[in-house]
Amino acid sequence: MLRSYSAFLTAALLLGLAPAAGALELEDCRISAGPAYPGIKARCGTLRRPENPDDKGSPPIELSVAVVPALALKPEPDPFVPLAGGPGGSAIEFYSAYAGAFEHVRRQRDILLVDQRGTGSSARMDCDVDDDIIEGAFSEERVLEATRDCLASLPHDPRFFTTSVAVTDLEAVREALGYGALNLYGVSYGSRVAQHFAKRYPGSTRSIILDGVVPPQVVLGPEIATEAQKALDDIFARCAADEQCNERFPNLAQAFAQVRAELESQPVTVDIPNPVTGRREFIDFGAPELAGAVRLLAYHANSIAILPLLIDTAARGDFEPLAAQFQMISAQMSDALALGMHNAVMCSEDAPFYAPDDYDHDALEASYIGIVQLDAIETMCSLWPAGPVDDDFREPLATAIPVLLLSGDADPITPPRYASLAMVDLERARHLIGVQQGHGQAAVGCTPQLIGGFVADADPEGLDAACLERSFVMPFFLDFAGPAP
Repeated sequence: MLRSYSAFLTAALLLGLAPAAGALELEDCRISAGPAYPGIKARCGTLRRPENPDDKGSPPIELSVAVVPALALKPEPDPFVPLAGGPGGSAIEFYSAYAGAFEHVRRQRDILLVDQRGTGSSARMDCDVDDDIIEGAFSEERVLEATRDCLASLPHDPRFFTTSVAVTDLEAVREALGYGALNLYGVSYGSRVAQHFAKRYPGSTRSIILDGVVPPQVVLGPEIATEAQKALDDIFARCAADEQCNERFPNLAQAFAQVRAELESQPVTVDIPNPVTGRREFIDFGAPELAGAVRLLAYHANSIAILPLLIDTAARGDFEPLAAQFQMISAQMSDALALGMHNAVMCSEDAPFYAPDDYDHDALEASYIGIVQLDAIETMCSLWPAGPVDDDFREPLATAIPVLLLSGDADPITPPRYASLAMVDLERARHLIGVQQGHGQAAVGCTPQLIGGFVADADPEGLDAACLERSFVMPFFLDFAGPAP
């Protein structure tokens, strides 16, 4: 599925803050990450921006902005700004889902949320791609057809939805609300946005947190499959080193190889309940679906814990639990990511820098994802119009702004070595690594307190991070009753 291949890879009026001239007007509202999440009181508004900031006659788009007010009566003048991943995720929805991770920051600072252009309610650039078009094995013809359909359905010119354009929007919002310098938090792709904003607007940046770091030097795509394979191999090794897991699943790697071979030879049809409607439906589950399910289950420690059980159950002939996980993850991804914006970023900022001669083709082919995802991205981007990318976009951020970098050593997409690359020219930076943790550390263990302390003092070296050693790691599930005691 194109969506699977390309996306598996996201208050000036408050509390005495004086608005600037031409200020963005905000009104009472509630924000949420979806029906399953409680609403959060905020102040919301829209800021009109030119589709093409370099053309005064360009048609306008509207940016969706929300401010969650600080709990303090006299908040600090520099808000906290979460930047969502994807590419294609909504900052408002991301914060609404993980608000608890940022409550320490909110004690003294407003939370400023801006849906990046192309995401959420900011001129959303999404595509209703029929999965049947490119179901099963990779087909260049089918990907090209789906790409043409996607481009034809977009409401705006996809060239102007790159990171280089988006950071100008964030600066415009800051100015419109009369805020001082920003405290940036970027997760995954959001870390790319944070680094580039600080590069372009250093005077508007007070501190930076990069969580699941995407360094400017790394292009997204060529290493997805190999890093995913490394992460899966590490899960197999962890299970083998765990007495109970190894006893219950003694040949886990072989079991996975068996499942993959069976599904490559003959996909299965599984009768499972739809995760949204609850109605039972038949879905085809083959090697591409297996790859998507395993890769995204490897993102987080809690879902890693159930992966050996799911693989073993499938090896015994029952594909329903694994297929159900895939169905649920696919629904979540489809709702969360604006595919058109995702493609606009990938095809402007990453695909043009691919260097096939430098690929480890043997490692790609040997991975459980294979080279199919990269082939799909390259095929899609052969049609997608590229947008503006700043000349220094691929250069590492060089700054004395305080930076806190967060990684999980089990992260299947942004490994800790990526953070090391981002640190090469950072003068005041510290890198914290969560043991046996996956992608995104904001809500893990004591990390919320560390984030709060860092933003308060803007001093990475002054943080006492000893508490991370006590972070909980979910034990492996030995059966569907729950984890091992």
